[in-house]
Amino acid sequence: MRISDCRHFSGYKPCGKNETCNESCPHKDIPTISLLIVHLGALGAVVRSTSLLRAMKRKYPQAMITWVTDAPAHHLLKGHPAIDRVLTTSESDLLQLGSLEFEVAFVIDKSLKAVGVLKRTTADQVFGFVSNPRNGAIVPATKAAEELWELGLDNQKKFSENQKPETQLMIEALELGSYQRDDYWLPLSEGEEREALRRKAQWLGERSKDFVIGLNTGCSHVIPYKKLTVEYHRRLISRIHQDFPSAEVVLLGGPEDTERNALIAQDLAVISSQTESGLRDGLVSVSACDIVITGDSLGMHMAIAQKKQVLAWFGPTCAQEIDLYDRGFKILTQSSCSPCWKRTCEKSIMCYDQVSLEEIVHALKSCCANRLSGRPSALDPASEKVPGVVATT
Repeated sequence: MRISDCRHFSGYKPCGKNETCNESCPHKDIPTISLLIVHLGALGAVVRSTSLLRAMKRKYPQAMITWVTDAPAHHLLKGHPAIDRVLTTSESDLLQLGSLEFEVAFVIDKSLKAVGVLKRTTADQVFGFVSNPRNGAIVPATKAAEELWELGLDNQKKFSENQKPETQLMIEALELGSYQRDDYWLPLSEGEEREALRRKAQWLGERSKDFVIGLNTGCSHVIPYKKLTVEYHRRLISRIHQDFPSAEVVLLGGPEDTERNALIAQDLAVISSQTESGLRDGLVSVSACDIVITGDSLGMHMAIAQKKQVLAWFGPTCAQEIDLYDRGFKILTQSSCSPCWKRTCEKSIMCYDQVSLEEIVHALKSCCANRLSGRPSALDPASEKVPGVVATT
């Protein structure tokens, strides 16, 4: 008797786990509930939302999980041990979605496109966000999502009053039980882990260094002010060479950063990682680093997911919304108008120009000490006196 309700059964080819499909198969796994996650973007936010998966598994044991996202985020999620099916918003994938039904759906994006994905399937219960069908306004699906919803409507609450990380706000909005500060969950495959080790050994061997500091130099085009200038990166690299002679510096980034990284690296003893090989390869490069210095970007979320020591600077966005899980430091711009979440800015002196190089170097010393000791990051008393440097909690 074929076990057609098994998690691994497709109905058109063997699952590859056993030669015979029957009741005695040791790999038989019957889901008790079907969950849909709709989170389309941005890329860093999708990585952050992997922190929800353990809470979902706690509340819904034996759940079968389908995640719908925009390309190219699906490359980050495919092969994940907790996700059974990854679909995009391509028409062919939405046709597949139309053949499925779900007991529970989680709509994480506050967007009509995300809500529209639900129209291509059926779900008995929806958490997160839905829309007013008359005017298209996004509204909470349940009362629990009101706090997260209202933060997007009130700058005072979002910028000043709220002290919860986004991971906690999502757990509460989606009614996934008590907040347990679950870490990001984005594992490498065995092959990727081997490649990360090989890559790190190659980088260190080029100049006989002891550890790798990755500089994530770019960010999304949506808020372009989340990246430091070319000249700032060059000054930072010079200070790293001066203060941390046993560190190898590696430039990280994506295709949009290729030319910029070349300008940063000109005449400096740094390694430029591959930027044109896709998101998973970028994740491998991040994993090969010991410490990552970054703005609030995909690279930061990748570094958190790979449990690196993270030194993240914040200008236009809200530092309190990011949890570094006690593995790093937050450097705040000294700009008086931060945060603002603006996509354009007319200031003559930008927020990224007001990030203290001395604060970065000071925090980097603590990151290096924590890396060697294996301790989670925590500021020493001297660090607490430095304006703009924030210990993670």
